[in-house]
Amino acid sequence: MTIHFKRLTGFVGLFFILLLSGCATYQGKVDKARSYLVSRDFEKALKELEPLANKEDGDQLVYLLDYGVALQISGNIPESNTVLLRADRLSEQVDYQSVSRVAGSLALNEEMVQYKGDTFEKIFINAYLAMNFLEIGKLDDALVEARRINEKYQKYRQEEKQKFELNPFSKYLSALIWEADREYDDAYIAYQEAYKLDPSIPGIGTDLIRSAKLARRPDAYKEWKKKFPDVKENPDWYGKSMGELVILYQQGWGPRKYAAQNEYRLPALYPAPSETKTARLTIDGQGIYVSNPLYNVQEAAIKTLKEDYGILVAKRMAGLATKAVLADQVRQQNQLLGDLTFLAMNLADRADLRQWSTLPQTIQMIRVPLKPGEYKFNLEGLDMAGNPSGEGLFNQNFKINAGQKKFIIWRSVK
Repeated sequence: MTIHFKRLTGFVGLFFILLLSGCATYQGKVDKARSYLVSRDFEKALKELEPLANKEDGDQLVYLLDYGVALQISGNIPESNTVLLRADRLSEQVDYQSVSRVAGSLALNEEMVQYKGDTFEKIFINAYLAMNFLEIGKLDDALVEARRINEKYQKYRQEEKQKFELNPFSKYLSALIWEADREYDDAYIAYQEAYKLDPSIPGIGTDLIRSAKLARRPDAYKEWKKKFPDVKENPDWYGKSMGELVILYQQGWGPRKYAAQNEYRLPALYPAPSETKTARLTIDGQGIYVSNPLYNVQEAAIKTLKEDYGILVAKRMAGLATKAVLADQVRQQNQLLGDLTFLAMNLADRADLRQWSTLPQTIQMIRVPLKPGEYKFNLEGLDMAGNPSGEGLFNQNFKINAGQKKFIIWRSVK
């Protein structure tokens, strides 16, 4: 029996499409690693993610992001920085798409397109690097990331990105870093920009009044005093003797992307369960403090997907049209093969489920002014009812110098 070359090519192509349709989705590839993180089996989690992060393909960026955060959660800060710096460089290089990838995304599925990352995710890379450097006491390196945050902020603002995409937490974090370095004018500008992005940031009125005065901006200081009449100034804000403890608490898990219930070609975000909701800090001889939400990652992710939905729908409509044209070309040679081709391409189609999935649900903060000295503390997670969840940092010691900001970064995973 002689098989014509064109028919053989068609069968090979059909087999390839069917093979693609059986490939694991992004969520399936990282789900086990996330489960290991929840159970605090960090070695197994990292073993799952490392080969994915080191594979140079169109999905490398998303796996580098997940791997970098997994390393941070496990306590390997130097390696986390190495991976996230790679991700930052790569995120600047993937603002293009090859013709073949775009064509493949229309004929097959959106995951054929190179992963570029959302705007708020790209800014978050530098926020995570900054938090890592602050955790290990490298303020100068954290300042470098604060500058990177500002560069990206200016770039995306010129591109008229939405406020939630500009990531107010990262802007606020840069203000903290500038203030820690006593660069008060830069700190004031960053606090002001954070306020413009999100006026509801806890304590932002205090930050604006304090930083305006420290930056020697009397007009701005008077303006903010009128804007926030309930803020009571503390003379210690302006002295050089007091230090401050800053807890940056990453709570829970952000939402996960799965296929929408009413349309399997489109993604939808579903909340991930988190038992630990807030953090309670107890400093021996000083008092008890509870964390306040600073940034809602889940909300930003949902708004971003909602903003992109019109584009996603248009792409899938174009994909359906492309599939119909390709299948019709095959039908002109063989009706049955054309029908099978159209069926196979639609079976291969699926929602793009890629996302930076190791991000927390919220970022929360505790700020405590302290005199220079050595202190002992407990930082414990609380559930929705305010009861201890079993997670935390216990019997920890730290030292505060005069005028120093001491940063402690903690992540709950239950």
